[in-house]
Amino acid sequence: MLSSNLSVPRILLVRRHLRPPKHLFPDRKLRPFTSNSQLLLVSSQTPRPQLPFLHARSSQHLLRFNLQSQLARYLTTETKQELKVASKLVGYFYALVFLGIIIYLGVQNEYLHRTYAPPPEWTISSRLLYCNVRLKEDPNANIGRDIDKANCGVLWRELIKRLENPEKDGEGLRPILQEEGAIYVEGVGKTGFDISSRSEPWRRAYFEAIMGAARTAESLDGWVRDTTRNMIFPQAVVIGPSNPRPKPVPLGANPAPLEGNCLPAFEKPEAYYMKILTTHGFTSGQRLAAALAHGDWLDFKGLPSSAEEMYDWGLDIAMGSLPVGVNNVVDNQTGIINPHAKHISSNILAATTALATHHARNNNLASALPILLSILRARRQLSFPPVTPPPAEIPQEDNSMGFVTMRWFVKDIIFSYPEYPPAPPTGDDIPLRTPTCICEEAGLMAHIGEIFFASSSQASASQNSTPKASGLSWTRDAVELAEMMLASIPSGDEDEEARVKCADCFRVGVTNWKYMVESMLREEQAREKELSEMAKKKASWFWGNSTSNAEAPDNISRWEREASMVDSRMQDIKAGAKTEEERRRAMGIGMGVLRGVFG
Repeated sequence: MLSSNLSVPRILLVRRHLRPPKHLFPDRKLRPFTSNSQLLLVSSQTPRPQLPFLHARSSQHLLRFNLQSQLARYLTTETKQELKVASKLVGYFYALVFLGIIIYLGVQNEYLHRTYAPPPEWTISSRLLYCNVRLKEDPNANIGRDIDKANCGVLWRELIKRLENPEKDGEGLRPILQEEGAIYVEGVGKTGFDISSRSEPWRRAYFEAIMGAARTAESLDGWVRDTTRNMIFPQAVVIGPSNPRPKPVPLGANPAPLEGNCLPAFEKPEAYYMKILTTHGFTSGQRLAAALAHGDWLDFKGLPSSAEEMYDWGLDIAMGSLPVGVNNVVDNQTGIINPHAKHISSNILAATTALATHHARNNNLASALPILLSILRARRQLSFPPVTPPPAEIPQEDNSMGFVTMRWFVKDIIFSYPEYPPAPPTGDDIPLRTPTCICEEAGLMAHIGEIFFASSSQASASQNSTPKASGLSWTRDAVELAEMMLASIPSGDEDEEARVKCADCFRVGVTNWKYMVESMLREEQAREKELSEMAKKKASWFWGNSTSNAEAPDNISRWEREASMVDSRMQDIKAGAKTEEERRRAMGIGMGVLRGVFG
């Protein structure tokens, strides 16, 4: 009876379900073995484990599945939020960097445009070319490094091509002769255009581009370009039949090129000078500058006759720009300025000075000295500039909160294009006796003294009116005049040209003075030695009375004192040059940064 009652509950316990009832987990869904959905680390345990090996797919799918599963474990809800924030911060950072670069380049571009002032009517590419090449040639931006003349020449040439291209910046240019088109001169090349229809800023910048290319051509004369490597080399190191003994290249430099692979590195300077001289639209001062530069180049190449013809051409340009009715200013045969001439322009003074320098350079002192004396007389007859009253004081506006500065920045910097510099004088007017003109007088006096000293054929140290004594006197006066003007010119941007010219004249005058004094001292010492030897020989005839201890003449000590005076002046020049170099370095810090940015 007892056993029958106990068997029933045991059977009921055995029939109990192995799974928990569904009402205990109403929202839970069972997952198959091959489920591939994302699992969160914070979720509860699933009823069944993930068994990816039960997939009946390829091993590549299993590998991708494992990688996705691992990535899914790391990309949780919290990490996704962190990645979004990090992505935003990185994006903001790179956006700020990009905007900062754009602002920096814009500021640099604005600074270049205000420093070198390209014509506003040019396209942006031409303006950037112009500013870039001017920056590369600026000595303040290249302190301590050599100027890459080849690169500058390429930029100048590219700029000239753009300015002469009617589809870019050469709209309106036309040949000088419309019927015949372009004119070619043998040995020179293509002549210029008629640019009279263009504006003055366009023509002035075009002139600067051609003159820059001519300077580059002078610097690269005698250099060749290796077409296989696009590199330039001096002609002396080229390996070929025309150079059987080439010079070795410096240690560490590129190997010397072969003659068959070389072409001239740049065009001849004559091509650019003649382009200016044959172009219609340039001023007389610009054409005269090209003629004188061409004459200097021909003198440097050892062609004095061709150089004299070019100087005569420059004198014709200066005479042709005089007002109607003005004649007999300069003698065309000798180049001497008429002492009774009234209208002596700046171009006349420049052309005659260059002609006299040419004669002196070629040892034609008899022709150079009268021209220089006539130029000095003409300069001393110039009128002084009128005295202008000081400007009235402008009442200061209230700038306590910086409103004036902000208004100036917004009005003149942001919403206005920089004004183009005013046109320089053409050289056709009569100059005034400004500090710059007086410094040029000091330079003329130094040249006259040098000619006087060099023209003497007799060695004499006396103070008589000999050519050497006259040369010393002219040189001393030139040094004193240059030193006086250098001390009286105030430091400032407006007077910078006068200060530079006076410093150059002072340095040249002191150098000539030092050479003259040393020459006179050597001659006097030789003369004294000769006199002492003659005295010794004479004393031997009078029982050995020697005069070897006789006092030296007074002029020996005079030349020694003057030599010490010149040495002190030379020390002053060295100190001034050091100060000027420090000033240039201080001014060139920002330009050096620009040079580094624009390379």
